[in-house]
Amino acid sequence: MSPETDFTSRFTRASDGLRLHWRDYGPLASTAMPIVCLPGLARTAADFHEVALAFAQDEAKPRRVLALDYRGRGLSDYDRDWKNYDIRVELDDLMQVLVASGTERAVFIGTSRGGLLTMALATARPAVIKGAVLNDVGPVIDARGLLRIRGYVGKLPVPRSFPEGAEILKRLSDQHFPALGEAEWEVMARRTWTDRDGPLRPDYDIRLMKGLETLDLEAPLPVLWPYFDALKAVPLLAIRGANSDLLAGETLQAMAERHPDCETHTVAGQGHAPLLGARDIIRRIGKLVARAERLAG
Repeated sequence: MSPETDFTSRFTRASDGLRLHWRDYGPLASTAMPIVCLPGLARTAADFHEVALAFAQDEAKPRRVLALDYRGRGLSDYDRDWKNYDIRVELDDLMQVLVASGTERAVFIGTSRGGLLTMALATARPAVIKGAVLNDVGPVIDARGLLRIRGYVGKLPVPRSFPEGAEILKRLSDQHFPALGEAEWEVMARRTWTDRDGPLRPDYDIRLMKGLETLDLEAPLPVLWPYFDALKAVPLLAIRGANSDLLAGETLQAMAERHPDCETHTVAGQGHAPLLGARDIIRRIGKLVARAERLAG
């Protein structure tokens, strides 16, 4: 794994004044189509490090890659009101980052919540999206996955070291990620907890769990096909972990049937959400980006 350098940390202000952070990889002056990476609910920009480096340091066509920390995650400020950890607020935050970074059009890679944000952005500002990767998320969300996520966000024991953190994550998720080795579990631990302020702590505001606790998982979850349909004008890569409990195989198939330009890929040995750093997945994302760039002209 590469050391997590080779990027610039940038900050801007949200509409309500809260400070937002994003990682900025690659040459600012690149004329290639940029990529914007949006992480999962309790995840950070660090999840995209390998993907970002692959595209930012490509010898033939280096391109700019932005990876966001939502409010309450990573280096972005925590919100005093946990109710602002809401996808509508985060959509506005995303728009502020796009303006601050001068990003007028891009390919978006969204993991889980990041995919929901991508669909929401396609509805609100369709012209900015020229291609999309939805990583283990779609317009129909399986309540089993949300129930599992609700069971651990903000509730994990705090490890004394990253290797101990790796063991905690492995015990929690080994059945969903049997393909991961020890090194990958430790990378996951280093992207789940941080030692920036001394002892390890989660790299997100643990009050994120409050939003999950308000969900009534007995009631039908909203179906988001109209938001997904907003992506029909651009090429799409939909990725699913073979062991995912959030995105059903039938939903993935329905996405491919409904979208006129959708490639699907299922990652063996992984659950929600697949890691994107493998060479094969980066190659698939590269094909999608190249196609989006050609179509955008």
